[in-house]
Amino acid sequence: MNQQIVNGIERLSGILQEVGCRKLFLVVDSSYPFLNIKDAIEALPAEEKVKFSDFTPNPLYEQVCKGVELLKTSKCDTILAVGGGSAIDVAKCIKLAVLAQEGNAAIIPPLVSQRLPIDGTKIPFIAIPTTAGTGSESTHNAVMYYEGSKQTVTNDGILPDYALLAPEVLKTLPLYQKKCTMMDALCQGIESWWSVNSTEESYEYSRKAIELVMANWRKYIFENDEEAAAKIMLAANYSGRAINITATTAAHAMSYKITSLYKLPHGHAVAICLPEIWEYMLSVLPQSGQNEEMSKINEPRGFEYLSSVFSEIAQAMCKSSPIQAINTFRRMLKDLDILGPTAEPDLRSSELTLLTTSVNPVRLRNNPIKLDEVTIRQLYESIIN
Repeated sequence: MNQQIVNGIERLSGILQEVGCRKLFLVVDSSYPFLNIKDAIEALPAEEKVKFSDFTPNPLYEQVCKGVELLKTSKCDTILAVGGGSAIDVAKCIKLAVLAQEGNAAIIPPLVSQRLPIDGTKIPFIAIPTTAGTGSESTHNAVMYYEGSKQTVTNDGILPDYALLAPEVLKTLPLYQKKCTMMDALCQGIESWWSVNSTEESYEYSRKAIELVMANWRKYIFENDEEAAAKIMLAANYSGRAINITATTAAHAMSYKITSLYKLPHGHAVAICLPEIWEYMLSVLPQSGQNEEMSKINEPRGFEYLSSVFSEIAQAMCKSSPIQAINTFRRMLKDLDILGPTAEPDLRSSELTLLTTSVNPVRLRNNPIKLDEVTIRQLYESIIN
């Protein structure tokens, strides 16, 4: 079945009846006890609810395995994930490991990179995001860590059957978390648009995500406005649907080590990378008629096409040129107090080397401009104050 996107927590009971739920497997994160939708979830008409929350914000393979075992032994027939991206990702990994013939091996190398056949309809899956950021409720990707390395799990069968948007959960979200997750949604919308994998469908999702964030971010962040919150949550969902088609690009690829090295949340790390990368790519384009510069273009549709994409992204941000859009993005970061980390002078060189060598080249394949090691280091020098 195609994913259904529904609005309102009051729809959840009907969904469970529709899928024939008897025993509900509830995957929740540490925010669950404080959610203003918790009572509605606890009152659901399932015969039995089995709760799993034994995982960290950056979930580990061993933690996922505990969830796999619990789902098997409890014999639950439906999964409901309530939380941020980590909770939804854990639920996805559990579903894949339970349904795949390969079992837990399906979520670790080398099988993790393969599209293993599973029948996703065997376990209905509903996702309720409690942050407006990753759009994980509408992607077939999940992230978890195996032996210290980040693994991206991809399988069409783990796309939630229902994405239920309940923007009232954002009301009590900590302010800094609201800022970081919102910027992640904006970055995903921008990156998806310039990705070499972009399509007409992904363009529209990206455009809607960017326009909604730009029109509502101040009221959402500084006024805690309910209508703005609903628009930002919708923007995050659109950004997830866009990334589900295109995957992420260099800003995400360069952000992961910043998160682990400086302990910055994912959305913060991505946001400080994006304007530096965009400005560099823009600087390459005017000389792209020259053979030397043409060799840097990774976009098969050509540099003129890419130039038009940068202009269209700027228009979605209500700016007349890409450089104005970049400056606007930077002003947003300043207003949100989202700044780059500072390296100690005696550690700066070694940290820059660590960051530069950490970037996964596979993730850079989606970027429209090629980035070599020298360029990546230069970009990190700009990002790290």
